[in-house]
Amino acid sequence: MTDIMAAASRSADIPVVTPAGVTVRKPSTSDGATMWRLARDTGVLDLNSRYSYLLWTRDFAETSAVAWLRGGAVGFVTGFRRPERPATLFVWQVAVAEAARGRGAGAAMLDALVDRLPDVDHVEASIAPDNSPSQALFAGFAARRGAALARSLLFGSDLLGNGHRPEILVRIGPLRR
Repeated sequence: MTDIMAAASRSADIPVVTPAGVTVRKPSTSDGATMWRLARDTGVLDLNSRYSYLLWTRDFAETSAVAWLRGGAVGFVTGFRRPERPATLFVWQVAVAEAARGRGAGAAMLDALVDRLPDVDHVEASIAPDNSPSQALFAGFAARRGAALARSLLFGSDLLGNGHRPEILVRIGPLRR
């Protein structure tokens, strides 16, 4: 990320534009239904209700991001601060539309989001063991931030039920700024 992009992303209200033309900004409630459609269209994310995405954009906009390309939404990251560890950002979902894959949209959203949260020193996410795009996204983020990446079982299939794959906790940090 360039110094200009990093400086711009520190202000939650200033969108960040990547060299590939992807614009990343904080979501608003008007993005909620679009985020739901993006999650649905991935075909791999656990789809929450539209209502939950609307609430997310209202209550957790500061810890989330949405990406746009050529006038259309192409991705989002939802996250929250861990209540017992407020310097840890837990990334709940990352969605990137087919049209934006390979353009660095996921990395741009994650970088812009963390850059606007200067007191966050660790990032966590849960990833299914066979989700190689997410594994690569978070490994790349850790490398860009000069941070260690640790993996451990968060929830096993027995707890998740209905044939759900286990969720592996990825913890990255401390982050280099």
